[in-house]
Amino acid sequence: MRVYRNAPKRRRRPRIQTSMTTRICLVRHGETAWNAESRIQGQIDIPLNANGVAQARATANGLLHEEFAAIYASDLVRARHTAEAIAHVMHLPLILRTELRERNFGLFQGCTHDECRQRYPVEFARFRAHEIDFVLPGGESLRQFAARAQDCVGQLARQHGERQILVVTHGGVLDMIHRRATGHPLDAPRRCEIPNAALNWIEVDGSDWSVLAWADRGHLTGALDELPG
Repeated sequence: MRVYRNAPKRRRRPRIQTSMTTRICLVRHGETAWNAESRIQGQIDIPLNANGVAQARATANGLLHEEFAAIYASDLVRARHTAEAIAHVMHLPLILRTELRERNFGLFQGCTHDECRQRYPVEFARFRAHEIDFVLPGGESLRQFAARAQDCVGQLARQHGERQILVVTHGGVLDMIHRRATGHPLDAPRRCEIPNAALNWIEVDGSDWSVLAWADRGHLTGALDELPG
């Protein structure tokens, strides 16, 4: 596992271990055809491609040595099928949460980044500028999305104090969780890798979130990170 070493240095109070400390493994879904085309999926239900299916199996095998109290996933098919492969080998039920869905990108959904730039230049420029309260037409703002994703993961952590859980979700959700754990602001460019089917570990102790390891893809032969910065 590659230890994450790029988190900003922040002064913290000495850590006190509590019964609420939860270790969470976050996994982005396996590859889809739209990932390979750099096409924005958002909440459109796109299935895994053949490579994504293989990645889901590899991730399941890569986690065989771990023990999880529960497995949660977005209900979108690409995340659900990735999680099902893991739940099958772990012999655990899969719990679906709509709050773990990707951001609703509204009118951008179904377009490549170049198509968005050409068709919706004003909206795309505001999107790329990370304007926190800009609501994508037909979609949601960055602030709304971050609150949804972070609140859900925080709730799951509180529910499983002193345990370890698995969450299978989407690249945008992982970005929001990484920002919460490192203090990286929403209006700044992304500075972490988010490959398909990689393993990302955080620890949540009450309001204190920290990254333990990030973008571990040692179990994979290759993985895309086509997400916008």
